[in-house]
Amino acid sequence: MKTVLEGYVGIDTLTEQIRKKALRQGFEFNVMVVGGAGLGKSTMVNTIFKSKVSRRSCQPDEEYNTPKTVEIKSISHVIEEKGIRLKLTITDTPGFGDHVNNSKCWQPIIRYINDQYEKYLNEEISIRRRKRIPDTRVHCCIYFIAPSGHSLKAVDIEALKKLVQVVNVIPVIAKSDSLTLEERQAFKERIQQDLADNHIRVYPDMDNLDLDEEEINNNVELMNRIPFAVVGSTASHLVGSKNVLARKTRWGIVEVENSSHCEFIHLRDMVIRTHLQDLKEVTAQVHYELYRHERLETLKELPLDSVSSAPASPIGVQINHKNTDQHNHTPAKPSPKSTPKNIPTAKVLNNQPQQTISESKI
Repeated sequence: MKTVLEGYVGIDTLTEQIRKKALRQGFEFNVMVVGGAGLGKSTMVNTIFKSKVSRRSCQPDEEYNTPKTVEIKSISHVIEEKGIRLKLTITDTPGFGDHVNNSKCWQPIIRYINDQYEKYLNEEISIRRRKRIPDTRVHCCIYFIAPSGHSLKAVDIEALKKLVQVVNVIPVIAKSDSLTLEERQAFKERIQQDLADNHIRVYPDMDNLDLDEEEINNNVELMNRIPFAVVGSTASHLVGSKNVLARKTRWGIVEVENSSHCEFIHLRDMVIRTHLQDLKEVTAQVHYELYRHERLETLKELPLDSVSSAPASPIGVQINHKNTDQHNHTPAKPSPKSTPKNIPTAKVLNNQPQQTISESKI
């Protein structure tokens, strides 16, 4: 029932209150890049955020040697624009797809993503939890596809199948300027067909019922563009009378932010300008909730009458001491109802061992 106000109350100031509080706290955003070596992952991240935020940029002297297994390396920055402070974490996956045998090379990545969910869950159910839980959950995974011009490789299909179950995945065609426009379009169509044939549901989710008509139309347009054919560059070149981000080649200049040259601006706008908050909400409300449900599912058989939120009664403690003194210091046996039941061990996800939720934290 909608009730008309008879005078000014001040409800309209709520958005300003929320804005001020959010500005004081700042924001968090965690991005993971997955793909083989040499696909321009570091350059792309630096181009999106227009700063040297990638791990390789911050450690220029580090020599790259293909690791024996897939490694997970993260680096965090605090960036600020017009008074908006953002804690940005970039997670790289060196070694992915760089070996002769790449079977199950996605498992360390899945394990890392689930480990961030586990850390958040342990904080959430802790007896003395913090006022604001640090959010290290991966909000967005940009998956780099090599510009082969053929179709998705078997390792890409298997990795994407697993990743979309635990994180928001945005696939991109790396270094798309190595393909002609015709080759790029044909390659994109084959990838879209591969995704459909293998039931791989990348971000954004078209079944989200909370969207309005404008957001639905925007998502339809984005899904028709996925995978984004992108080019990254942090170098500026003079085009006409202005400097632009571009890659200079023998046959000309590829402008990064020119939509007729590549689809970088559509990727950047989606990740930052239109869908950043939605990426965080889908992570919290879909992927993390599914993980949380699986981990706490084993607790559903715990009888409700065995759980109490009230502290122990001081009177009960005194009576217990009296019983102990009267029986020559022999402690009174606790009643069966007061004996807490063992909490069952949580399930293991993705056939990977996970940290068990300790009884002291519930």
